[in-house]
Amino acid sequence: MAIEISDSSSAHRYEARIDGQLAGFADYMRTKELIAFVHTEVDPSYEGRGVGSALARAALDAARTDGLKVLAVCPFISGWMARHPEYQDLAYQNSSRVND
Repeated sequence: MAIEISDSSSAHRYEARIDGQLAGFADYMRTKELIAFVHTEVDPSYEGRGVGSALARAALDAARTDGLKVLAVCPFISGWMARHPEYQDLAYQNSSRVND
């Protein structure tokens, strides 16, 4: 079973397809410097087949290639990054502080 991942930039999401069928997606918002993953969903009929992990890995690899920092609002992407320390360098760190 081959999982094909593509960036559907017009829909603002990465899509995972198996045999041409949509198996899952990861929604994002993007700026020149940052990509925020806001929601990831895998069709129940494809759960447990590595679709979510394939989405996360491909999306994060693309962020690295594009020189983007990652804001993982989505609990799945956030958890996946926490379990894969090789992607921690992509994590967006908000260093702005409000002065009293």
